[in-house]
Amino acid sequence: TNRRTDAYGGSLEGRLRFPLEVFDAVREVWPDERPMTVRISATDWAEGGTSAEEAVEIARAFAAHGADAIDVSTGQVVAGERPEFGRSYQTPYADRIRHEAGVPVIAVGAISSWDDVNSLVLAGRTDLCALARPHLYDPHWTLHAAAEQGYDGPGAAWPAPYRAGSRPPRTGRTDDPKPRLTLRGPGQDG
Repeated sequence: TNRRTDAYGGSLEGRLRFPLEVFDAVREVWPDERPMTVRISATDWAEGGTSAEEAVEIARAFAAHGADAIDVSTGQVVAGERPEFGRSYQTPYADRIRHEAGVPVIAVGAISSWDDVNSLVLAGRTDLCALARPHLYDPHWTLHAAAEQGYDGPGAAWPAPYRAGSRPPRTGRTDDPKPRLTLRGPGQDG
């Protein structure tokens, strides 16, 4: 997408010049005690676009300028892109950046269950996961995930009106004994 031929285009260093200048300006006024992240597109899914190798260098550059973590996404920058969709499909890019650039990463893209999140973090493939669509579908997704795992510690505070939803309803449980029902016809005493 960057077709400039001046100091802000061409080589990777030139193409990074403007984003790093913006990052530096924000970093200068951002409180040191608060983390600052940057989102990058690790591939354009198109010939001639950003490559996975360049993404590692981009992440290194932002880390050298003070980024606390890199939010690793892909695509959605050029027409005709050919993404390879699937469960957690962008995680390999986050994993590569984490291990090759040595910077904390945030994985995104078709991560939809707390089991996926836990698996990716525990396997060392990412430091954090960002989930958008699951939260659009269920604004209390994080609280429900905590409840499903039996977690009620820090960060799992239910607003008072929603506390009844902090546990799955008994009728939704499959591990409880099933109630026995006796059907009675008209005129039968119960």
